Amino acid sequence: MADAAVFRSGFVTIVGRPNVGKSTLCNRLVGRKVAITSSRPQTTRNRIHGVRTTPHTQIVFVDTPGIHKPRTALGERCNDTSLAAMREVDALCWVVDGTATIGPGDRFVADAVRGTGRPAVVVVNKVDRAPAARIAEALAAASELVAEAVAFIPVSAREGEGVDDLARELEGLLPEGPQYYPDGMTTDQPERFLAAELVREKLLERTRDELPHSIAVAADEFETEGDVLHIRAVVYVERNSQKGIVIGAGGRTLKAAGTAARRELEALFGMKVFLETVVRVEKDWQRRDAALDRLGF
Repeated sequence: MADAAVFRSGFVTIVGRPNVGKSTLCNRLVGRKVAITSSRPQTTRNRIHGVRTTPHTQIVFVDTPGIHKPRTALGERCNDTSLAAMREVDALCWVVDGTATIGPGDRFVADAVRGTGRPAVVVVNKVDRAPAARIAEALAAASELVAEAVAFIPVSAREGEGVDDLARELEGLLPEGPQYYPDGMTTDQPERFLAAELVREKLLERTRDELPHSIAVAADEFETEGDVLHIRAVVYVERNSQKGIVIGAGGRTLKAAGTAARRELEALFGMKVFLETVVRVEKDWQRRDAALDRLGF
């Protein structure tokens, strides 16, 4: 446990394979939504900072894309982002899915965790969805892969179970240091980026299994006029056939996603939001470096 006599601060990277609940855990630790979540693998594509501040500590969590076997240039960039984020922090939080068997993807991440030399806490997530025996098996398997970990903690990021124990363990790993962000600040992500991500999250909830990886969203207009925030979100897909799926019959899919995103944006920014959404085809953007650069990956 951190010594209350001094202020401790530092950076903790949350890593794991796709769909283990890293972003949900980051949001829970911060106490506010700073990263979009989805049941779709590889939802997170960028490095996301979430800030948890107490009277005596500040942890800057680095939420990362799930480490996986890449099949596109985007996948390679996501992996590079995650692996780089593991080498630049004070501690690591390796998350595994307690409802699934530890597999090759987990073993690859474990090797990367050990290779950093950073202190690590192993988190077995989704205890609310798995029997105790399954969670015990996951803890045992993870301990064999990263035996030198500081702690092994079962949690439910969705329900909050065990998360306070995890936070205390991570606080104990922080060095003495300054408060990097002011009180009340929970992320340093630009508001334009947050808006685009929320639109993408709502589309992920409403589109077919084969489509989510082909969706990217950018806010190319973000302006306040009076008491109204005007946002123009451009949704990029890779093929003409995908454009129709995103728009939906009679425009219903895009409209429903836009309405849900607008409501959440109004709550986030505390003002009325006018959200315009358009869909464009950017052929095979996941596989083209020039397109990835233009879209900010």
